[in-house]
Amino acid sequence: MSRRIIHLDMDAFYASIEERDHPELRGKPVIVGAPPGSRGVVSTCNYEARKYGVHSAMSSAEAYRRCPQAVFVPCHFARYKEASEQVHEIMQHYTDQIEFLSLDEGYMDVTGSERFFGSAEDIAHNIQRQVYETVHTTCSVGIGYNMLTAKLASEEKKPRGFFVIHTPEEFSLLMDSRPVSVLYGIGKKTQERLYRMGIHTIGQLAHTPVSRLQVFGHLGQELLNYAHGIDERKVTPNAPPKSIGKETTFSRDITDQSILSDTLLLLCRQVSDRLKAKKLMGRTVTLKLKYADMHSITRSYSDKPISQANDINRTAQYLLNELHLNHTPVRLIGVTVGNLTDTSYEQLSFQDMNISRKEREEKLDSAFMELRNTYGLDKLKTAREMLAEQHLSAEQQKMIGDKKAKSSPK
Repeated sequence: MSRRIIHLDMDAFYASIEERDHPELRGKPVIVGAPPGSRGVVSTCNYEARKYGVHSAMSSAEAYRRCPQAVFVPCHFARYKEASEQVHEIMQHYTDQIEFLSLDEGYMDVTGSERFFGSAEDIAHNIQRQVYETVHTTCSVGIGYNMLTAKLASEEKKPRGFFVIHTPEEFSLLMDSRPVSVLYGIGKKTQERLYRMGIHTIGQLAHTPVSRLQVFGHLGQELLNYAHGIDERKVTPNAPPKSIGKETTFSRDITDQSILSDTLLLLCRQVSDRLKAKKLMGRTVTLKLKYADMHSITRSYSDKPISQANDINRTAQYLLNELHLNHTPVRLIGVTVGNLTDTSYEQLSFQDMNISRKEREEKLDSAFMELRNTYGLDKLKTAREMLAEQHLSAEQQKMIGDKKAKSSPK
């Protein structure tokens, strides 16, 4: 049975979110990334800026030279992630066969979904509409009979594109004259090697004997397959995270244990929020410190699965106290919860804790999370969290982001 694959790609995603949140930017060239006076690079830009040759990974200085009238804005990853999660939720309504490549891009295998939600075309149109109504930005979708053709189709009519490649014959008619660089797996070096062999277009590659392509090793047969529109890759749903963590770097070295303790509480709260959002619990709490001399150390403790902020913090504070820092300067602190399981696990043994207190903590945590989700994370904090944030500069607070710890502590 022929597969029906959808590739969804948000249009100039970061820049679109900035325009959505700041309507005065619409119609102007917008560049998201480092300011032009820095040594940083462009993260992305909108289509108005692309008309001037600006593109991702270009130095901000070069982007300014090409488009001095552009509006440069910094990245706001929390907003982009929130919008991305809304898009993911829309996609997950139609199938669980989804492979997310990044915040703004993913594949869906809707072969088994068509009998419930209509054709792949119907599903793709509905997703485009729902994304626009919910996130207030646009996306381009491509439909193909495999991942390769779906990806190429999504690039045909951007922005707000919709395109379908039904058969290998349609693929050849559309792609034979295109440069080989548009194919999956062909980077700059492979393209240069093909050019030296006199192979510039997909059609030329398709008519090249496989024996000539043996210089590429096993990649040679794959390149030939791609040139014929053949792609055996399967949409692979993303594996659940092995751990969820938060860390922050201080703007100055910290020797005060109370500052470390208060900051750790803030991080534990955020880890708890992420665990609950993903309906996960974890058995292992890992504390990470980086000292002023850049030496890093981790300490872990494993027990029953937990997700409550107070439980995570209790373990993390124990690990911190066990280090006996004695005013050792600390540059970075982080906490991670690993050995994850879903929340269907029931913790049956409560002999060592006061059950009524535990229930109160869980209800309080749930209320906090609901209010945070409704009104925004920064709108509600405990008194101790506010104290912790006094120790963090605005720059540091932005730097508190998701960090996936290695699968085993050092």
